[in-house]
Amino acid sequence: MSVEVLDGATIRTFVEDERAFNGLVEDRFASLDSDCDGLLSYAELVNELMSLRVLEKHFGVDEVVMGQDELMQLYRGLFKRFDHDGNGTVDLDEFKAEMREVMLAVANGLGFLPIQMVVEEGSFLKRAVERELAQRIPAA
Repeated sequence: MSVEVLDGATIRTFVEDERAFNGLVEDRFASLDSDCDGLLSYAELVNELMSLRVLEKHFGVDEVVMGQDELMQLYRGLFKRFDHDGNGTVDLDEFKAEMREVMLAVANGLGFLPIQMVVEEGSFLKRAVERELAQRIPAA
């Protein structure tokens, strides 16, 4: 984890860079597709959904306490958001479309003022920051 400075434009620009964004989405999808069938099952996607930490409020501390049944219902609901056609699996196009929506929602939530945020190494947010920094540094 690292502390990075980012704003909505950082994320939006990353999502709009189809090569960078799609490359990361495809890599993440492949890493989640443990049986290499080109589809993500609930079991394959649930850990990624948990990593979104939708209940987190402050620096890794989950303030909302939910029962196991409520928590599983929440993650099933998130899975359904990814499973656009409702067939019980998520293909690459569905995953890509939903990750785009998630990232744009984060960008809209952050707005235009830069903030400091703790981000995980290799995460979509970290890659967005790295892309922005690489764009600022002139090639030698």
